[in-house]
Amino acid sequence: MLLNIGTAFDICFLMWYYFISQANAASGMAVHDDCKLKFLELKAKRTHRFIVFKIEEKQKQVIVEKLGEPTESYEDFTKCLPADECRYAVYDFDFLTAENVPKSRIFFIAWSPDTSRIRSKMIYASSKDRFKRELDGIQVELQATDPTEMGLDVFKSRAN
Repeated sequence: MLLNIGTAFDICFLMWYYFISQANAASGMAVHDDCKLKFLELKAKRTHRFIVFKIEEKQKQVIVEKLGEPTESYEDFTKCLPADECRYAVYDFDFLTAENVPKSRIFFIAWSPDTSRIRSKMIYASSKDRFKRELDGIQVELQATDPTEMGLDVFKSRAN
């Protein structure tokens, strides 16, 4: 039981408790069937270069926000990620090995910019593992809070 609600510790504790309880409630986020379907299309048919997913808080589900055409570039992908809102994304990264063999890796990106709302960060963080389990075939995971943490050089180094 809290002894003195006016202390900074008690206020921080109450805020922490509120956010944890909200995040725990959000971890039961549903995944729209379209998310799985579009991911399978990216993985098997390569009909998309990337997919950006968004959590609809009111509907309590993850939905597809944007599909990237196979001809779109990495730069096109990064432009789709908002500067101040969290998102999940999947990117089909093509590269050449040291032996000059063409390969591909499917990256899962948890985008959580520093400027996004704390509540949003908590919801995305608590829902990430469950959502990732729905997308069978992810090969590399990245967590990024700013563009430098998911630069093309990072993709290249993590692909091998």
